[in-house]
Amino acid sequence: MSLRIAVIYYSATGNVYQLARAVAEGAEELDAEVRLRRVAELASEEARAKNPAWKAHYEETCQTVSEAQLDDLEWADAYAFGTPTRFGTPAAQLKEFLDQAGGLWAKGVLANKAVTTFTSAITLHGGQEATLLSLNNVFYHWGCLLVPPGYTDQAVYDAGGNPYGTSLSTPNGKAENLEAVLQAARYQGKRLAKVAASLHRQNIR
Repeated sequence: MSLRIAVIYYSATGNVYQLARAVAEGAEELDAEVRLRRVAELASEEARAKNPAWKAHYEETCQTVSEAQLDDLEWADAYAFGTPTRFGTPAAQLKEFLDQAGGLWAKGVLANKAVTTFTSAITLHGGQEATLLSLNNVFYHWGCLLVPPGYTDQAVYDAGGNPYGTSLSTPNGKAENLEAVLQAARYQGKRLAKVAASLHRQNIR
C-alpha cells in the first residue's frame, strides 16, 4: 500500500493554494497517494465580493478541490497544512477545521504521524515564521512528528531561506520569486514523504 498524505490548506486569493499544489506534487514524485483538500470557507459571500481576487479564487476552486473532512485526517499517514498569515497566526478557517479533530486526538488517531506546514503573507516580515510556529503548537498536542524543511536543500535558500516551512511573500499583490518558492514547496512535500516512509519502515506508524 502506498504512503498516504493529506495536503490540507486554506487560501483566500490563491497564493497558499499554489503552495499546496506544489507540496502535493513533491510528495507524488515519491509515489505517495495525495489528497489535496481545502477547508471550508467561513467568510460570507458579501465579504468575498469586496475582494475580486478572493471571490474569483473561491469560485474557481469550490467545485474543483474537495472540502477537507475529518476522514482525511484518519486516512492519511502524514499531513501538510497551509495557511495565510493572520496577524502572525493561522487563518480562522484552518483553525476551525483543526479544532474539530478533538475526537480523533482523544483516540490517538493523529499521533506519530509526520507533519509539515507552509504559509504566505503580503510582506517579507508579515508574520510567516510566527504563523508556522503558532500552527505547529497544534501538532505538539496531537503527538505528530514535525518535519520542517530546515536548511537541507539549495531550494530552501533559493526561496528565501525559511527553515520552518515554505513561505511566499506577495507585496502589492505580486508573488516574489514565485518559481523558486514553488520549487521549495515541492522539495518540502518530497521531504515529508521521505520521512513518513521511513517512519512506516520502522513501524512507528
